[in-house]
Amino acid sequence: MFKRKPILIIMISFLLASIPEIHTSGETSEEKPPELLSEAAIVIDKDSGLTLFEKNAEREMYPASLTKMATAIYAIETGELEDVVTVSEEATSVEGTKVYLEEGEEVSLEKLVQGLLINSGNDAGAAIAEHMAGDEERFAEELNKYLEEKVGLDHTNFTNPHGLYDEDHVTTAADLAKLTKYALKNPEFKEYFGTKELEWEGESWETTILSHHKLLMDNNSSDITGGKTGYVDKSGTTLSTSASKNGREVIVITLKSDSQNIAYTETRKLIDYAFENFNPPDNQPMNPFKFKDYLFMKYSKVLNVLNTSL
Repeated sequence: MFKRKPILIIMISFLLASIPEIHTSGETSEEKPPELLSEAAIVIDKDSGLTLFEKNAEREMYPASLTKMATAIYAIETGELEDVVTVSEEATSVEGTKVYLEEGEEVSLEKLVQGLLINSGNDAGAAIAEHMAGDEERFAEELNKYLEEKVGLDHTNFTNPHGLYDEDHVTTAADLAKLTKYALKNPEFKEYFGTKELEWEGESWETTILSHHKLLMDNNSSDITGGKTGYVDKSGTTLSTSASKNGREVIVITLKSDSQNIAYTETRKLIDYAFENFNPPDNQPMNPFKFKDYLFMKYSKVLNVLNTSL
């Protein structure tokens, strides 16, 4: 488990006293943070990475299909999207949600990534893993190395590309927020993450695939810019959601909600809470500074400590 360095505790008092306060623009309400039924959650500002809300954000959890965000960005950044992938019998037999690939079918890596993110195809994830690493086990090893070294995740261990249950397949809400923030910098990922529907023509399936994220599909939720859903029995409902309002973007992760209704209702509450209660400074630099492996920022009279790099 992660342990904070003793010197960090010593430095907090000094830092609070020495950093000039930055006042936020506009009025902030005294609204209390939402009380959640979801076991873990976090809200971060997409641009700065500042944590605006958290509940059990460092607790080890099962992500279910939010795993597919990691598989997608890894494939986009380290693979060639124009590659043609020949689908194996093993990939077609994976359980759970599918895009109904056929054994021997030839599909571009880009199309597999789209089917993975938009329609949550487990068979697409398996085909990506086999194409990039030979099998799921070796793919997981390479993916974990990438997530640690490139994305900076410290509490994540994935054993497969799709998120089907394995007791060792774990992460945290904080790591998933960091992953989403990192991935959204990539234009291809951002496009697929925000795609509501896509015409799909396969050997056995011709249809329009739809995003499973109900807030993204809701025409009354115009601030929602992207999302990924997940569910297995052990994980409950899991959501990653991005939203934008008046030039500000936030990322919300909710984990282990007992129902879809709880997950979406609490995600909506967290988005509204973030936009209504946290305003960035007007034309004032945030002036982040680094000590050891931590990024510090003074924001809304709170010193934020982020396990990230400048």
